[in-house]
Amino acid sequence: MSDAARLPFMDAALGLDERVADLVSRLTLSEKAGQMVHDAPAVPRLGIPAYNWWNEALHGVARAGIATVFPQAIGLAATWSPRRLGEIAVTIADEARAKHHEFLRQGEHGIYEGLTYFSPNVNVFRDPRWGRGHETYGECPHLTARMAVAFCRGLQGDDPKYLKLVATPKHFAVHSGPEGLRHEFDARVSRKDLFETYLPAFHACITEAKAQSIMGAYNRVNGEPCCASQALLVELLRGAWKFEGFVVSDCWAIRDFHERHGVTRTWEESAALAVKAGCDLNCGCSYEHIPSAVRQGLLEEADVDRCLTRLFRARFRLGMFDPPGSVPYARIPYEVNDCGRHAELALVAARESLVLLKNENALLPLARELASIAVLGPNADDPAVLLGNYHGTPSRSVTPLEGIRRAVGKNTQVWYARGCERTGTQAEGLGRHAILSEARSMAERAEVVVLVLGLDAVLEGEQGDANAETAGDKPSLELPGLQRRLFEEVVALGKPTVVVLLAGSPLELGAVDARARAILQAWYPGQAGGTAIADVLFGRYSPAGRLPVTFPRSLADVPDFASYAMRGRTYRYLEAEPLYPFGFGLSYGSFEYSELRVSRPSVRQGESLEVSAIVTNVGSHASDEVVELYVADLEASVTVPHHDLRGFERVTLAPGESRRVRFTLGARDFSLIDDAGRRVLEPGRFRLTLGGSQPDARSVALMGRAPLETEVELVGVRSEIEY
Repeated sequence: MSDAARLPFMDAALGLDERVADLVSRLTLSEKAGQMVHDAPAVPRLGIPAYNWWNEALHGVARAGIATVFPQAIGLAATWSPRRLGEIAVTIADEARAKHHEFLRQGEHGIYEGLTYFSPNVNVFRDPRWGRGHETYGECPHLTARMAVAFCRGLQGDDPKYLKLVATPKHFAVHSGPEGLRHEFDARVSRKDLFETYLPAFHACITEAKAQSIMGAYNRVNGEPCCASQALLVELLRGAWKFEGFVVSDCWAIRDFHERHGVTRTWEESAALAVKAGCDLNCGCSYEHIPSAVRQGLLEEADVDRCLTRLFRARFRLGMFDPPGSVPYARIPYEVNDCGRHAELALVAARESLVLLKNENALLPLARELASIAVLGPNADDPAVLLGNYHGTPSRSVTPLEGIRRAVGKNTQVWYARGCERTGTQAEGLGRHAILSEARSMAERAEVVVLVLGLDAVLEGEQGDANAETAGDKPSLELPGLQRRLFEEVVALGKPTVVVLLAGSPLELGAVDARARAILQAWYPGQAGGTAIADVLFGRYSPAGRLPVTFPRSLADVPDFASYAMRGRTYRYLEAEPLYPFGFGLSYGSFEYSELRVSRPSVRQGESLEVSAIVTNVGSHASDEVVELYVADLEASVTVPHHDLRGFERVTLAPGESRRVRFTLGARDFSLIDDAGRRVLEPGRFRLTLGGSQPDARSVALMGRAPLETEVELVGVRSEIEY
């Protein structure tokens, strides 16, 4: 046994706090600083191995070789199923653990090989131009919170002693573009919008899911850099929310303090500002200057020790200093990675993520025994488009073209042409007219046309990873390049045309909606995307996904990108009628709602209210249905959302099957955020709507039915409740 192995911190019989304190006390100041950057070096004299804290897992273990790739986060949000997302998170954690321990066996300690994951992204997708919107769970604080809680719990596991992984909700807070300004931008936000829209998902991750880490954002909020914000990190996170985990900066964000934000002058001042605010880990290199900051009197070593204690608590809880045999998650075999069961789950998730936006005269599902079908478009046969960003490498993937080829009858002729590139006005080696005419010729000969259009992670993504010209954001919501012309030339032929969209965000689809017979939103559906799309097109699966984000009719209907005020944004404060509303999605099933009940006509603070209705599949297809419950405050003293999603459940019903779906509302569900940012209960009337969509006029018109509705009264006196 080595001398290091005999030290108290290596004794698993001691308490966690005692072990951490012993380890921290043995480090020099220089060693402490080294352990506070993401690529922490080994400390051989103490037997501490090197550890890289930077790992990614938005929709599968990312950037670490072969792994199962699920739909991108926005597609997972479109399932409206926290249960499914929790199952996926458990699967991701299994693969992460299996890969980590195999890396250790091979002597690897590098980036993307650890157990602390910088996921999920719980920022609100407030503006359709934001390039990173597809990393999120959409525009609704409630939907985002419920999905994020399920994801964090699935990653971290349920062992009473050990963490499976560490989940890191990001980017705290008020962070959703513009990407090109993120290193210097000051998001000015009212306290009402802050607490009503931008913070609820973070609050749920910390207080409900017990996420053990949180990542700060690059930008400032109301003048303070997020990674050193007294308001966010000290008063709110550590104070009001009692967070005991560790805070990590976004990568190289602390350097921005002096280089871009201008709130400090030197590396030492930036490091000191962040450490004293409780930013424990620097993804980047600024904390290399901690020893110098201490020597200059900008920091006390005790400030450093507080951060380091939180970091090593996480490493101990991950079992990094215990024998592998005592850590249950260390026994997950490498063979679970990319196994058949996980591939099947990726297919299930892809199917559940698809949103049917239009199906005129029930064109879909298509018959398998078509004489011919033309599959056209730049996204029809490109495996990379399936993946979005922050993805792993699938060992196998199915494009829409391949999925359709496998699904049709053996005598069906499948024609294929790209028709155009995703962007630009000319294809390399082919004039634009030649490549378009090829697609047109195929469409002329086909019985049905499937146009696979949209974007990719180059056109919408993170600054530095996506289109440098736009910094990852979309300057326009229109189909790029020649895609609109390809659509117009094909649809002019009069053939039944289905448009399949692979994109992670809303597009302007008014012209497509006016002329295509059917539209299927497929997001970035992961490795099994092509199979899932074909399953929906040919009726093997009835689509039931719902939009987690509003599709506006025009960019002119969207407020200024740089404004973080919620007025005019998202379904809660929308002023212009959308093309496709949040919560909308069609199905091959047909559902009726009846017998809406509430457990009491009025509710007091401290009481709960049960709301239920019977849902019946009156169609001929077995299908899922997403039941949505909204609450509208009819007598609020301040501006409040039109209505607010407060409950949802995805159910599966066979033809003719009925089920009573129940929701329980508490006082918090009837509260409002006042202009001072306080959560308040005000007596008055509330409208409850329960059905397969929002209660707005556009949703009712598209669905052909209105949700059930009733009113209840909140009685008592006006009072403030805990956030």
